[in-house]
Amino acid sequence: MATQKFGSDNSTLAVRTYREGAAAKLGHDLVLEVTSWQGVLETADDGSTTSAEVTADPNSLEVREGTGGAKSLSDKDKADIKSSIEKKVLQGRPISFRSTDVKSASEGTYSIRGDLELNGNTKPVTFLLEVADGRPSAKAQITQSDWGIKPYSAMMGALKVRDSVDVELSGR
Repeated sequence: MATQKFGSDNSTLAVRTYREGAAAKLGHDLVLEVTSWQGVLETADDGSTTSAEVTADPNSLEVREGTGGAKSLSDKDKADIKSSIEKKVLQGRPISFRSTDVKSASEGTYSIRGDLELNGNTKPVTFLLEVADGRPSAKAQITQSDWGIKPYSAMMGALKVRDSVDVELSGR
């Protein structure tokens, strides 16, 4: 058995949000980076992944990019988005993932099922993890409302964040 540790010092964990609604062209699709997180991959002697765990600081999301919109995001806009996420969306609640089942999908690719704790709720999630040259990469789509998160909306619902967001991990 071998343990591979990864986190914000050697990998990127990002959340991509998408806008929708009648006024979507006024808003921005966002890339939010989790700047404080850690993960562990356990591998068997043959190199196959046997388990995965990730924990993330809910107050460490930073707005890295905003595309679209009527105007570019200012530093104040980014700070307001961060504050809204911390105070209204995640509220400092723990974020963690623990695998319950790992299956090899193909060489270096694994189907990982586990429990995601988000917004005080724990639900099962399945995603594909690729490990190439010792670097992990994964992508999962999360539906916010499944975890009791009401997607952000403005202008009486004419501008809103799509309920499903993409979570992406990439090793550096």
